[in-house]
Amino acid sequence: MRRLTAALLLAVGALAGCATEQASPPVVLPGAPGDQPQVVASAAPERSTPVEVEADYVRMMIVHHQQAVEMTALSPERVQNPKVRALSERIGGAQGPEIGAMQGWLATRGLDEQTGHSGHGGHGGGHDHASMPGMATPEQLAQLENSRGADFDRLFLRLMIAHHEGALTMATDVMANGLDEQVHEMAQDVLVTQQDEINTMRALQAEVG
Repeated sequence: MRRLTAALLLAVGALAGCATEQASPPVVLPGAPGDQPQVVASAAPERSTPVEVEADYVRMMIVHHQQAVEMTALSPERVQNPKVRALSERIGGAQGPEIGAMQGWLATRGLDEQTGHSGHGGHGGGHDHASMPGMATPEQLAQLENSRGADFDRLFLRLMIAHHEGALTMATDVMANGLDEQVHEMAQDVLVTQQDEINTMRALQAEVG
């Protein structure tokens, strides 16, 4: 009887442990105004050490954010619509500190910004920009740089919407497959903030024509 009771207790404990590991808060992606929020993934349980999927996401998102900052830096001398100007300033002002937070995440774990590198040595190459969803091509960036006024506004909105949609894809993926709680928090912020900015930019597209 004692052996049976002990076995039952072990079984119950194992089941409880599994339930604890599987329980996780939902990842909620806000929709357009008037739409219901959408649950896009479930956050995985926290783990004390990063896996490659998290490190890869952070490295890629640093580069992704850097391009957004580069695009917003073109606005002051080229933009025409004041609402587009304000949005560009908002995006650039937010993504700079986010880059710093992601660089800090890598540094505290002894990881370099380049794939395959670590603070203790190692070799590897960086990410191919074309492999990241939503990244503008060099030709598109050159076109944006050479645009002025309403032409700039229209192209900026089109490129930045695609850029933000790529970030949503990356954030959704790491929320579904990653395990680090801090990376989840950063990705959740991307989901909420950039979806809101996409909604704003789509409304501005109708305004600028």
